Amino acid sequence: MTAIDSAPAPRTGPVLAPGALTVRAGRWIDGWDAEDRDQWEHEGRRIAARNLRWSIFAEFLGFVVWQLWSIVVISLPAAGFSFGVTQTFWLISMPSLVGATLRFPYTFMVPRFGGRNWTIISAALLLLPVTGLALCVSNPDTPFPVMLGVAALAGLGGGNFASSMSNITSFYPQREKGWALGVNAAGGNLGAAVAQFVVPIVITVGAATTLNLPAAGWIWVPLIIVAVVGAALRMDNLSSARADFAASVAAFREPHLWILAFLYLGTFGSFIGFAGVFPKLLADQFPEYSQLHVGTASLSLAFLGALCGSLARPYGGRLADRFGGSSITLVAFGAMAALTTVVILTLPTIGFWGFLGLFLLLFTASGIGNGATYRMIPTVFAWRAGAEDAHLTAGDVGSQRKAAAALGIISAIGAYGGFVIPQALGWSKAGTGGYSTGLSWFVGAYLIMITVTAVVYVRAGRRAGTRL
Repeated sequence: MTAIDSAPAPRTGPVLAPGALTVRAGRWIDGWDAEDRDQWEHEGRRIAARNLRWSIFAEFLGFVVWQLWSIVVISLPAAGFSFGVTQTFWLISMPSLVGATLRFPYTFMVPRFGGRNWTIISAALLLLPVTGLALCVSNPDTPFPVMLGVAALAGLGGGNFASSMSNITSFYPQREKGWALGVNAAGGNLGAAVAQFVVPIVITVGAATTLNLPAAGWIWVPLIIVAVVGAALRMDNLSSARADFAASVAAFREPHLWILAFLYLGTFGSFIGFAGVFPKLLADQFPEYSQLHVGTASLSLAFLGALCGSLARPYGGRLADRFGGSSITLVAFGAMAALTTVVILTLPTIGFWGFLGLFLLLFTASGIGNGATYRMIPTVFAWRAGAEDAHLTAGDVGSQRKAAAALGIISAIGAYGGFVIPQALGWSKAGTGGYSTGLSWFVGAYLIMITVTAVVYVRAGRRAGTRL
């Protein structure tokens, strides 16, 4: 196996014929141009699909690790831990705070090290939070600051999304980015659902009076090793995937980066925020349904929320490919505002299945919004660069590099929703004894986002004669 290159080899070399691809040591590919239809159909599609598969697997494990604490905290009291409401919500939200922050530097790791190389490194780093969790939860006397520090390590999993999406966007042509990015993100997002499904079963199966809580960390170690080896053997680095410093500075100066980040905070931020807090919501509102017993194992239905949001995401990207990201984002925000309002109005009297159904619809709407809003990013940057039809044309090289940098930056800002939502609901619970006040804040935010989407992008797209 070729050793990991810490940096790409110099880009000087033989002049390539148009459409030609060459592979150098360290699995570096020169001459990649996804917009070249001949190259794409001849060999590009196959190479891109292979990299996408392993990117999905590595990102999937990143989301698993990122969301482990959202389900583990529910079982801490039964394992002998006694933390207050505020401490519990900090354990839920801390991984998202760290993960969102890490997405900024992770955005620039692919250009620096290469997509394949950074996938190896970032996947290997996931061994730290899973082993740390396993060791901490094995001792009920573990102090809260230590637990919080280990929960912060789980943020390493959240950072993977930015580098994975930045990498995959370079492999696909503009006309297929929505579906490719949607599938890549959905595969990763599924990690949240799988963690919330698998962990309650693993820690309770065969247990008599005690929980095997350390298994929540240990079971992922073999899969992480598979991801590291698979990335090393099957992924590639693209020498053309360059998000240089100048492009990044230009992206930060682009006003639409901040507008899109605000919208993504509403779509992805809602998904990851509600995914993290949903097990706690179910346990508080309907304790008798928080865990269903199947033999000696327990099952939490909280995983259904993250599952619905994850599966909906690629369809949001596909709908955006067809109708434009701004139109689908607008519909998604409208649905999210309406559903959250219904939850608030019915919360005192609604039964478990009605509550679950409303939240599953809310997760689905956020998932569709995730795919649609993310699809808007390369389109908006191409539009700003003067592309004739930004929905189908990538624009010049400069706009493509700015868009690649923006994908990571916007994903980082959006991920802060995973911190904001649990904290807001925690404050609502501690201050009012319920969650209605916190949910009402989100309705107000969705209404503002509806207005921004309609005024800035839907109307502008119609004026420009393109689908933004």
